[in-house]
Amino acid sequence: MQTNPLSGTRIDEVADGIYRINTPLRVDAIPGGFNLSQYLIVDDEPMIFHAGWRRWFPYVSEAVAKVIPLSRLRHIGYSHFEGDEAGAMNEFLAAAPHAVPFASRISVMTSLDDFADRPGRGLADGETFSTGRKTWQWIDTPHVPHGWDCGVLFDQSTGTLLCGDLFTQPGAETPPVTESEILTASEALRRPMEYYAHATSTGAILERLASLNPTTLACQHGSAYRGDGAALLRQLASILDGELRAELRSPGR
Repeated sequence: MQTNPLSGTRIDEVADGIYRINTPLRVDAIPGGFNLSQYLIVDDEPMIFHAGWRRWFPYVSEAVAKVIPLSRLRHIGYSHFEGDEAGAMNEFLAAAPHAVPFASRISVMTSLDDFADRPGRGLADGETFSTGRKTWQWIDTPHVPHGWDCGVLFDQSTGTLLCGDLFTQPGAETPPVTESEILTASEALRRPMEYYAHATSTGAILERLASLNPTTLACQHGSAYRGDGAALLRQLASILDGELRAELRSPGR
């Protein structure tokens, strides 16, 4: 459902109680444009994962308000500290007086407690919390794809992985959810821009995510993917492992 014809913002349910809010971004640097998503969780204690850019708060908040009053939000978090993930944090906190900001313990220590207008909740690796019908598990993913403070959230009830910048897909207009593989599109963007960190721990982190057997990958940029998420994560791990091995074999190392 489109919520703002000027910005092109829309909100769509991609899994039970999980809504993707997406706004297209047309930039010359990326042929076909780009897009940014936030995920609204409608539950006893509603949550939004990624606050979005501060200047886009009117569009994102308008979309949220089509589903629930902003004042009902209780949890506002992000994968890692960047403008498109945390920029509008304080605007959301002002609109939702009972909401608590959250991120990884590293991010709370390095960024969130300085940036946010209310103290943040730092989630430990493997920690779980409930929003009502849904139980979420926080998983630290340092430098995957980038950011020391990076982490993701997994919903055990729907098999949905809020996977942040993993599987970032280009395009200003992308369907809310797809069952077509998204690795080809995401690799076509990653390879020339190379925004992944190359670390020896990457493969193990991706395998840990694959072992959750996610059935929906809720990507921050591009369509959410419905299907065998474990297979895609393992394919990505294999590609990155090959690149890392090639780097280690290159002259001068």
